[in-house]
Amino acid sequence: MNQKLAIITGADGGMGTEITRAVASAGYKIVMACRDPQSGEKKRQMLMQETGNTAIEVLPIDLASLSSVAAFADKLLQRGEKVALLMNNAGTLETARRITEDGLERTVSVNYVGPYLLTRKLLPLMGEGSRIVNMVSCTYAIGKLDFPDFFQRGRKEAFWRIPIYGNTKLALLLFTLSLAERVKQQGITVNAADPGIVSTPIITMHMWFDPLTDIFFRPFIRTPRQGASTAIGLLLDEEAGGRTGTFNLSNHPKALSSKYTAHKQMQQLWEETERIVAKFL
Repeated sequence: MNQKLAIITGADGGMGTEITRAVASAGYKIVMACRDPQSGEKKRQMLMQETGNTAIEVLPIDLASLSSVAAFADKLLQRGEKVALLMNNAGTLETARRITEDGLERTVSVNYVGPYLLTRKLLPLMGEGSRIVNMVSCTYAIGKLDFPDFFQRGRKEAFWRIPIYGNTKLALLLFTLSLAERVKQQGITVNAADPGIVSTPIITMHMWFDPLTDIFFRPFIRTPRQGASTAIGLLLDEEAGGRTGTFNLSNHPKALSSKYTAHKQMQQLWEETERIVAKFL
């Protein structure tokens, strides 16, 4: 019996490893999409041994490079194998403004434009029953979209990583809602998972208040396994396969206000992003 294919970005990270472990245990063939193939290979060996699933492959991808994203997707398109699961898990929280080769602020590329392009390019390999899950964050609630500053600088004002991170997660949430409507008739589901605040390297502050952060907030921070749980449910649970265009937290769908479901910039965001990725599609 042919194994169904799952693609997981950032599969060698904290939550990525937990997601990959669960999906491998469920019997899927997996492509671990990793920026660092050496790190990915170490995790691949560990997960194959733990799960007994040897159909796990590591392929390099750099979401800060749209040509890298396109090359990754083109390789899969050439193979022509149907994609059952796409988990857009990888993310970054930059400590300073860095501009990519595509002229994008790096957080925006890794957290939003890269996953957008990857998803758009892989859609021809998806169909009835395919699931797309995007890893968002509670910070979407502080997000703002200032065009064109969003793409080039992350925000209109000076660089501040938490607001910029929130902006990218708002964009990814709006992409989730918009794409869900566009592919619903094809039987493809698209949902968003909020992991909560998770103990991974991405939240390390590298600032003077690090000890205070640990003392006051560490008891409330989830483990990578706890953080990954909602995304895993959206990928694998039978019940989750029956809904699309939802935001999910703590393993349950959570209603969004019309501020998001009918966001005034949703269409503009789609059109602006399409212009940026057009040459790769």
